[in-house]
Amino acid sequence: MAAQGQSSGANKPLPPSAFRLIGIDVSGTERYQPEDVIRAAGLELGRTVHEDDFKDAVRVLGDTGAFASVAYRFEYSPEGTKLDLEVQDARPWVPARFDNLVWFSDQELREKLHARVPLFSGQLPVTGKLVDDVSEALQELVDERKIPGRVEFTPIAQGDGPPEAFVFSVTGPRITIDNVEFPNAAPPELPRLAAAARKLQGAEYTRSAFLAQEDKSLLPIYLEQGYLKAKFGDFEARVVHNDPNEVQVDITVPVVPGSQYKLSSLVFSGNTAFSADTLRSLVHLQTGQPANVRELSEDLEALKELYETRGYMDVRIDSSSETNEPELSVRYRLTFMEGAVYKMGDLEFLGVDSHTSGSLQNLWTLRTGDTYDASYPRRFVAQALKQVLTTGEWSSDIQETRNRRDKTLDVTLRFDRKP
Repeated sequence: MAAQGQSSGANKPLPPSAFRLIGIDVSGTERYQPEDVIRAAGLELGRTVHEDDFKDAVRVLGDTGAFASVAYRFEYSPEGTKLDLEVQDARPWVPARFDNLVWFSDQELREKLHARVPLFSGQLPVTGKLVDDVSEALQELVDERKIPGRVEFTPIAQGDGPPEAFVFSVTGPRITIDNVEFPNAAPPELPRLAAAARKLQGAEYTRSAFLAQEDKSLLPIYLEQGYLKAKFGDFEARVVHNDPNEVQVDITVPVVPGSQYKLSSLVFSGNTAFSADTLRSLVHLQTGQPANVRELSEDLEALKELYETRGYMDVRIDSSSETNEPELSVRYRLTFMEGAVYKMGDLEFLGVDSHTSGSLQNLWTLRTGDTYDASYPRRFVAQALKQVLTTGEWSSDIQETRNRRDKTLDVTLRFDRKP
């Protein structure tokens, strides 16, 4: 960090007024207002200062992690001291998310935290102590509300990569969902939304868990009806019951359904193992009907299973769509990357004696070198339980080991007698 000091009248003693801070100039930041940087540095106009105070301010700003560099320059004069701070914003920055602080709105949290932590504006640097400062400020807010909880934060990352977000939460009281409402939903969707919402009653509340439920349980209600661009606005969790051990919240979810799209056509490409007619027979979407995205996703799994009956164990199916906005229609293209055909490899039976294993070997008809059929082991297990393992009750487990080098597939079948 660069530092420079200048003083006027080097041969003359400076009057006490020269050490009064009369001006601070902040440059170099695109993220912050100058007053935020000054407040974070702990500097105040009118105070008596010395160079050690500026060094302390630089250290405080650097420790936050908000800046890649901090330099200072100051100048004494009989009127007072002027300070120049030159900072460079750090990178990258990631969101701060509040998972279950239901006693505060997001806006209230941002405002209260910014008042306590001047460099907090909704995002955090991936290094430095700014995240700890925010956590401590949150704990102060929780304590002021007499909430018997402890604030914690978790960095969210992909594998060993850098944090992509910091999630703050309170441990202590159990927070559950009492009711979920959709104030602007249309009547046709309300019964299914209400049914899905009832299943969430009593569930433990966190923002991340509820967002997952939106994608899993609520959004499909619209996607099944062809509302391809449906989304939910920012929901609000409101405390309706609050005691030290149990907190209940009502959640209000605004719905933005968008337009309803109908299927105009379905196109197949890349398929050689099966004809387009055969593949089309497994797809439930019908031309002129609402484009049911969930149903199409299930049909893609059925198409993949069909390919695996012919040994195409690495098959990939890419689904792309093209919407026609004036007509509110959608065209789907299913592109098949079939890959290689796998053959049957080794077969092994576990959990049974040698005599039973021999009987099972005789019953198994998919021989080494035959084109592998992924549906066969399940059908075989059902047959074995009827014809060989007829005494007592048995559980079964199928393990497939894919040998990509020689394109074979080994099968291990384990049978265990239930107590």
